[in-house]
Amino acid sequence: MALALDDFMGDAAAVGFREGRGWLFSPEPLRLSGAEVAQLERLGHPLRMFQQGCDRIYRRSVKGTLPEWIAELLDAGKPGWLLEAQRSDDLREVAPRVIRPDLLLTDDGFALTELDSVPGGIGITGWLSKRYSGAGFEVLGGDSGMLEGFRSLLPDGGEVLISEEAADYRLEMEWLVQALNDLGGGPWGTGSAEEFNAENPTSALYRFFELFDWESVPAARALALHRDLTPPFKPHFEEKLWLALLWLPILREVWESEVRGNHLRRLQELIPYGWIVDPTPLPPHGALPRLEVNSWGQLAAFSQKQRRLVLKVSGFSELAWGSRGVVIGHDVSGEEWAMALERACQEFDAQPWILQEFREARLVEHPFYDPRTGAIETMRGRVRLCPYYFVDQEGKSRLGGCLATIAPADKKKIHGMSDAILTVCVADG
Repeated sequence: MALALDDFMGDAAAVGFREGRGWLFSPEPLRLSGAEVAQLERLGHPLRMFQQGCDRIYRRSVKGTLPEWIAELLDAGKPGWLLEAQRSDDLREVAPRVIRPDLLLTDDGFALTELDSVPGGIGITGWLSKRYSGAGFEVLGGDSGMLEGFRSLLPDGGEVLISEEAADYRLEMEWLVQALNDLGGGPWGTGSAEEFNAENPTSALYRFFELFDWESVPAARALALHRDLTPPFKPHFEEKLWLALLWLPILREVWESEVRGNHLRRLQELIPYGWIVDPTPLPPHGALPRLEVNSWGQLAAFSQKQRRLVLKVSGFSELAWGSRGVVIGHDVSGEEWAMALERACQEFDAQPWILQEFREARLVEHPFYDPRTGAIETMRGRVRLCPYYFVDQEGKSRLGGCLATIAPADKKKIHGMSDAILTVCVADG
């Protein structure tokens, strides 16, 4: 059982969202073990609990029942009106309703490198799920899991607002809403975020633009008050800082009070240990935990072997998505590493960065179609999984589908590049 290249190419050309963003097609989905599939199917709820815990910690910091530095760190570089919006009572306990972690497939299980609340790939995953399901594969989420999941966000229809900055994803979202309209109900549609008329809003809206881009959206302030919009105007959810705050010893008891014990343990198994790149000098007898250095300058002098670390811009930046704001320590020269750390320290007050331990994705072999000859070849590569969890109006999360990106083995950063395979997932056996 396999999909022929022609099964993809004709429809892909008609849909159009592959133009300028070429990737490699595979005759079959990626096979995951039964244990891996079971983990994916159970992961949505702990991630939802993590998001809600993050929101409560932020609000407690704003209120003063937790240290103020937590909110100050998460608020860095953001306009006052946006902070006021996310602190409003109207948005209390409101969280993004699409949850997409980036999971590396390692020899020791999954490693979570990002939690995206405004994810791309929803349309592509839905389209691929339909293609493979039509060929007889039992893909995770089923043939319409992505469509049904997205429909649960806007059950009576609505509009997807897409900015020019996110225009690479416009065609896939147009495919998504057309597929939803074909199912019946709605109607659903897409619109320009820049041209949105705040005086005549639709009943429900899906925000498909990052909040750092708010100045390009004239109606941003009005949208922040829209009662039926997801994801909400809460920029702290778009910060990777939470992946490092999870590990701070001073917040250990806070996390234990906000996230149930078994969920917290699962998150700590998934999320690599991390640090906030804060240039504040440590006392002479102090040290950064696990790194055992007294300053970031000492870390800059690490050898290549010691630099199995990943430096990331946290959020509220055009560099915060697509691996553009990521520096892998052992993949750059010592000079580049030192410059990246210096930049992170300099930007702390307005644009914080985090540092994480590097997790090596395991090697797999997977077939793909050579775009020049159409012949089936085999790639030896590394995998990033992107499961999509949709939270319905009752607060229940479900797995809608799972996109697999398989990048060549020599690539340290795994994303939808032109020489990567994009496919979906099935349970092995």
